[in-house]
Amino acid sequence: MDEFFAVAQAVTLALALALIYRPLGDYMAHLYTSDSDWRIERGLYRIVGVDPRSEQSWRAYTRAVLAFSLIGALLVYALQRAQAVLPYSLGLPAIPEGLSFNTAASFVSNTNWQSYSPEVTMGYTVQLAGLAVQNFVSAAVGIAVAVALVRGFARRRSGTIGNFWVDLFRGSFRLLLPLALVSSVVLIVGGVVQNFNGFTEITTLAGTTQSLPGGPVASQEAIKELGTNGGGFFNANSAHPFENPTAWTSLFEIVLLLAIPFALPRTFGRMVGSDKQGYAILAVMATIFVGSLVALSIFEANGAGTAPELAGGAMEGKEQRFGIFGSALFGSASTLTSTGAVNSMHDSFTALGGMMPMLNMMLGEVAPGGVGSGLYGMLVLAVIAVFIAGLLVGRTPEYLGKKIGPREIKLASLYILVTPTLVLAGTALSFAIPGVREDVESISIWNPGIHGMSEVLYAFTSASNNNGSAFAGLTANTPWLNTALGVAMLLGRFVPIVLVLAIAGSLAAQDKTPATAGTLPTHRPQFVGLLIGVTVIVTALTYFPVLALGPLAEGLS
Repeated sequence: MDEFFAVAQAVTLALALALIYRPLGDYMAHLYTSDSDWRIERGLYRIVGVDPRSEQSWRAYTRAVLAFSLIGALLVYALQRAQAVLPYSLGLPAIPEGLSFNTAASFVSNTNWQSYSPEVTMGYTVQLAGLAVQNFVSAAVGIAVAVALVRGFARRRSGTIGNFWVDLFRGSFRLLLPLALVSSVVLIVGGVVQNFNGFTEITTLAGTTQSLPGGPVASQEAIKELGTNGGGFFNANSAHPFENPTAWTSLFEIVLLLAIPFALPRTFGRMVGSDKQGYAILAVMATIFVGSLVALSIFEANGAGTAPELAGGAMEGKEQRFGIFGSALFGSASTLTSTGAVNSMHDSFTALGGMMPMLNMMLGEVAPGGVGSGLYGMLVLAVIAVFIAGLLVGRTPEYLGKKIGPREIKLASLYILVTPTLVLAGTALSFAIPGVREDVESISIWNPGIHGMSEVLYAFTSASNNNGSAFAGLTANTPWLNTALGVAMLLGRFVPIVLVLAIAGSLAAQDKTPATAGTLPTHRPQFVGLLIGVTVIVTALTYFPVLALGPLAEGLS
């Protein structure tokens, strides 16, 4: 029976995503190529002082992204520090400086890492005006950057890659807001809480008193999944029955977090004038997704140890409502995107099972990745794959008619190196600096030994890749981890964005090279296989030594 429900969930998810792929992908292609503006958008352009018909160079586009994100971070920080005097604060105090910085960096970078218990830390005003707003705009920023890179491939001898403000407003008002509104209603029908009731005191069956939290949960739940954000309204995240009441709402939330990332390859194909190119990128993403899901499901269903074997699986930390496969499916989807939402505790996964979400993030979250960031990450890997193929056959590498020269390869190489540097340096410094090591081992790590190493590695992997999920056994609300993880989130988000926009500008300035008999076809199975190999070898193997010290050592011991 469990196998039947697992297959039913997988087939239902695949069918839902297949039905969404073309209409949503085509709509996004139209959205970012249309010349028409809505009235509300024209009003916002006047307020910002932007001419929507005036396009930007990659440098101007980059400055706009960074300036907008900086203002957003400052506003989120200020709201947290002023929480005590804000309406609907629920009597909660101002949030400390270190935690405020970490949270501001987290939500602006689309990471949504939470070093706190939301229901007893954040009032409704901070949740709505600060965190939920960033759920929309940080997702819109990611899609805008991906679209700018696609324009780089599509344009010829152009000094511009679009207008950031136009892309931002269209992504927010025409894409994310309508989808979130409809999804919120569906979640409310499914039993997700949506109110402003605060805390309700009830008497339990045992005669004790319990305080139940409320809040505008459904509205934030919808955009946290759609925007691949992931921050939970409650500490238990999507394992909490007020956020995720039933098995079907859990599957619906998985559809939400995969919908836009899996539809963006269609958008890519439409914008470059070749649907086959979109299908090739989709095939790479889907193959890696299925492989990861199968591996995680096997590791969890065959958990080593007497207790898991007697119980029929490693169920500690998992919801009976969802079962092993439902937990594996949600865990794979959330870490192969940049969502970070969880419906089970990854810290409770088996050693090798816990390695899979970590490895999903180490791949760069490109299968299908976060909204926007997954597509532009995969396209950067495609550039590297084309370059490698060109070296093998002795030809100047080309992708979609654009020559891949030294400048593009240098930028792509730097892109690939950013997150491993942040992950490995952050983990190493946490144990190499004497004072920091003592703090991490005595306060943050609850499970000493190999698993404690894995917890710290997971934290920096999650922060640097802008995921936000965690091995929940780690106490991260400390001066060192708040600061180090906050810096990792900011650098892991915005340094790659700068490099991607530089690549977009370089490609847009080129003319298109006509295809010849020696041009590498990038829409065929051979290239799909090459790109899968490059994705695994270039990214995952970078982390093999540190994985051998953590989850691999624990799993094989």
